[in-house]
Amino acid sequence: MTMTYPDIAATEAAMRHLLVSDEPAFAPLYGMMQYHLGWLHEDFTPRSTLAGGKRLRPRICLLCCAAAGGDAGRAISAAAAIELLHNFTLIHDDIQDGSSHRHHQGTVWHIWGMPQAITVGDGMYAIAHEALLTLTETGVPAAAVVALAREFNATVLRICEGQYQDIGFENRWDITGEDYLQMIGGKTAALFAFSTRAGALIGGADARRAGIYADLGTAIGLGFQLRDDLLGIWGAASVTGKPEADDIRRRKKSLPVILLHEGLNADDRAALEALYARDEIAPDGVTTVIAQLDRASVRAACEALVARFHADAVALLDATGATGTARDTLAALIEAMAVREA
Repeated sequence: MTMTYPDIAATEAAMRHLLVSDEPAFAPLYGMMQYHLGWLHEDFTPRSTLAGGKRLRPRICLLCCAAAGGDAGRAISAAAAIELLHNFTLIHDDIQDGSSHRHHQGTVWHIWGMPQAITVGDGMYAIAHEALLTLTETGVPAAAVVALAREFNATVLRICEGQYQDIGFENRWDITGEDYLQMIGGKTAALFAFSTRAGALIGGADARRAGIYADLGTAIGLGFQLRDDLLGIWGAASVTGKPEADDIRRRKKSLPVILLHEGLNADDRAALEALYARDEIAPDGVTTVIAQLDRASVRAACEALVARFHADAVALLDATGATGTARDTLAALIEAMAVREA
C-alpha cells in the first residue's frame, strides 16, 4: 500500500478486518465492538454513517509519520492499534463512570450489562496488540516492532496509573491542579504521546526528533483533556452527545472543580464537599456549582491553560522541523482541537 498522506479510511478498514469471527456463536461479541466503534446499530445492522469518535489519535499518528518524511501507509497498523486501545479504555471508563451515553448512543455496558462490556473491552485490548504486531507486514523491521510493542505496553500502564489516580481522587479533596495535570498526563496524554512518537519513528525520525514528537503528543493530550473538562460542564448536549453539565452531576473532580475548591472560603468549600458526598448531584445542586464556577472565573482560567498547551504544541511542531502538507494538516488539526465543541 503506497500512501503519501494519511488515509483514515485505510485505518478503518484495518480495524474492520480484525473485528470479525468465523464462528457464528461469537458474532455478537464482535458486533458489540463494532457497535461501540459506530459501525453498527444496537441490533447489529450496519449504520449508513459513522457514529463513533473522531479518530484523532490515529489521524495524528499517520500525520506524524508523513510529517517525519515517511509513507503513512506503513503506519496504518499502528494507527489501528492506537484507536482500538483507546476504545478499550473508553468501554471500561464508561463502566467505571456509570456513563449511559457516548457519541449520542447508549454505552456498551448500559445496553448489554457490565459483565459483557468488560469482556468486550478485554477483547478489544487483545486485538489492539494484534494490530500493532502486523506492522511487520508493511515493512517495519521486526526489531522496531518489538520496541514499539514495549512502548505500547508501557503506555497502557501509564493510562492505568492515571485512571487509578483519577478514581482515587473521587474520595479526596487534597488535590491540587498539579496533581490533576500529573494524572491526565497518564490517563489521556500518554496515548497521544505514543501516537506522535510511533508515527514519527515509523516515518524515519531519529531518537532526538522522535522525542520532540512525543513531547508534542503530550502537549496535545493535556490540552485535549482540559478542553474536555470544559465541555463536560459547559458543552452543549446536542454537540457533545452527553447530558449538559454531566461531569458535575456525576461528581467528577475535573480541573474546574479542583480550582473552584481551592479558591472557596471555608463555608462554601464545606457546602461543595457536601454536595459531592451525595450519590448523584441533583439539578439544583448542579446549578449551584455552575454559579460558583462562574463567579470564580474558573472557566477563563481553564481556557488559559488550554491556550498554553496549544501554544506549546505549536512550538514543538515547529521544533520537529516538519514541512509540507502533512505538517500543515497537523497544524490545522491542533488549531481545531483547541477550540473544539465536541
